[in-house]
Amino acid sequence: QVQLVESGGASVQAGGSLRLSCAASGNTASINCIAWFRQAPGQAREWVTITDKGGGATYYHDYVKGRFTISQDNAKDTVYLQMNSLKPEDTALYYCAADQSSQCMRWYWYKYRGQGTQVTVSS
Repeated sequence: QVQLVESGGASVQAGGSLRLSCAASGNTASINCIAWFRQAPGQAREWVTITDKGGGATYYHDYVKGRFTISQDNAKDTVYLQMNSLKPEDTALYYCAADQSSQCMRWYWYKYRGQGTQVTVSS
């Protein structure tokens, strides 16, 4: 089992920055896929970043490319999402999710996910 806890969400003005954290515990060594996804009220979930640890690749959705950066601190089992140049359309509940699978692009079916952290960007 793996537990994920997100933090760092807040209310900011457009153009501002935030860093979200996703702290993992449990059998973290088994994890291959890590994703951040978000859901705005009344909207479908959409992926933001996907990391395939085995493949050594990280993918960013086009609407965050160049503004968001994922990093991780292996010693702390924590993944960070640095979000710069925030826009009102980035407002959403942000989740991190993880899975042992090699099918990392199937983020919707990841076995483990946190409770989410709210990001609100005002214009």
